[in-house]
Amino acid sequence: MSYSLTDRLKAIRRTKVYDLFTALPLIAWYVFALAQTIAATGQQIVLAKLFIQTDVSVLPISFVLSIVSKVCTLAFLAVLVVMFALRRVPQRRANGTYPRFTAVVGTFISVGIVLLPPQEISPTVYLASMLLVIGGTAVAVFAAVVLGRSISIMPEARQLVTWGPYALIRHPLYLGEMVATFGLAAQYLLPWALVLLTLHCIFQLERMKYEERVLVGAFPNYVTYMARTARLVPGVY
Repeated sequence: MSYSLTDRLKAIRRTKVYDLFTALPLIAWYVFALAQTIAATGQQIVLAKLFIQTDVSVLPISFVLSIVSKVCTLAFLAVLVVMFALRRVPQRRANGTYPRFTAVVGTFISVGIVLLPPQEISPTVYLASMLLVIGGTAVAVFAAVVLGRSISIMPEARQLVTWGPYALIRHPLYLGEMVATFGLAAQYLLPWALVLLTLHCIFQLERMKYEERVLVGAFPNYVTYMARTARLVPGVY
């Protein structure tokens, strides 16, 4: 039996080698971000040791929360690197360019917030923002670990996960990211920060819709799962 070039390309796309090759840019990005965060965390830990040697009581709570947030970010990035390297081959993908565009923009547009000039904010606002960043990142880490080898940036179906936080809502990973981004944007208090936060949320919501369509096509029982779970907030949405 002879196979056309199209059939061969389709067969290649179903291999783990191809999937790993497509994930390499993401893995490289997350490794770079991981290295940067490790360096920043190391610097803060050194400063914390100096505080402790002088008087542990003068260690600011904001400083402690900043270290905790970086540790959560380290955990999140490390989980992403491992899971993207080991993830399963997708059973189904979204068609067209726009679903992929929404996924990429929804994932990375929030990076623009940290490129904005720093702003003077009150200690109360800063503490609240740090708690949101820590809480959102912690939720994202937990969701990413549970999602495991089914993780993806693009709207793809690998394996249906319905336990842990996914037993309550369909997109806990995106919820955690949105909460963390809200906390991050609160540290800047600039119109552009609000614009980027709004676009992040809009594209994440679009991303969820396309992802759900793919999952419905790949897993017939996903419709039943959708009927008993909320998209983001139980009892609300």
